[in-house]
Amino acid sequence: MAEDKKGLSRRDFLKTTGIATGALVGGGLIGGLVGYNVNKEGQVAGTGGHKGAGSEQGGASNRGLMFFTNMGEFNVLSQAVERIFPEDDLGPGAIGLGVPYFIDNQLAGNYGSNAKEYMIGPFFAGEATQGYQSRLTRAEIFKQGIAKMEEEAKGRFDKKFVDLEGGQMDEIITAFQKNEVDMKGVSSEFFFKLLRQATLEGAYADPIYNGNVNMDAWRMKEFPGNQMTYIAEIENDKFMKYEPKSLSSMEH
Repeated sequence: MAEDKKGLSRRDFLKTTGIATGALVGGGLIGGLVGYNVNKEGQVAGTGGHKGAGSEQGGASNRGLMFFTNMGEFNVLSQAVERIFPEDDLGPGAIGLGVPYFIDNQLAGNYGSNAKEYMIGPFFAGEATQGYQSRLTRAEIFKQGIAKMEEEAKGRFDKKFVDLEGGQMDEIITAFQKNEVDMKGVSSEFFFKLLRQATLEGAYADPIYNGNVNMDAWRMKEFPGNQMTYIAEIENDKFMKYEPKSLSSMEH
């Protein structure tokens, strides 16, 4: 991966951001991250070819689909999130980390239905400083957004989204980021933000939620995960590198 062509490589991104500890990335992620060395082989999300140093797999409880019944939609989601968090020499991308499954499982639950959020009108276009303003649930927004990605692919390039070249996918995703795609009940910019946030959450969440396969995203950040205790090293002045632990390891 060429690190000097776009000013920000994923190596720099991983070193300088605090995503693994819960921080969110600001605007402009597409410009710095999308488009680096995406491996398009296998359009359905899997575990990828990268293996972590440890044998623990992180306790993912389910690799099946809970929300998407149309594999075409799931494949579009998979390729889109891979453009946001691509595989490179540092480790797996979104597909290898199981991010599409993480998003699918989240959309099937309270996250997708907005079950614990106030969803009664009136619904007005929100300001930049305001939070969720749409009458649509996240599940409905993702469904519409994925359909729009496919529609844009056919309109711009006369191809399915999954058959596009990487740069063509980037063009469409960037159009969503810039709010250039018409969507009903929500802006395309808001859908892009949801997609980006869900991608990062799926990459760095505990593997029990079916993302972060083999804790490889934590390994890239040298994040220890959920250790039982640090008491043996609490007075050590040196940086200590731990083999990451999933919450699932606490059951044993």
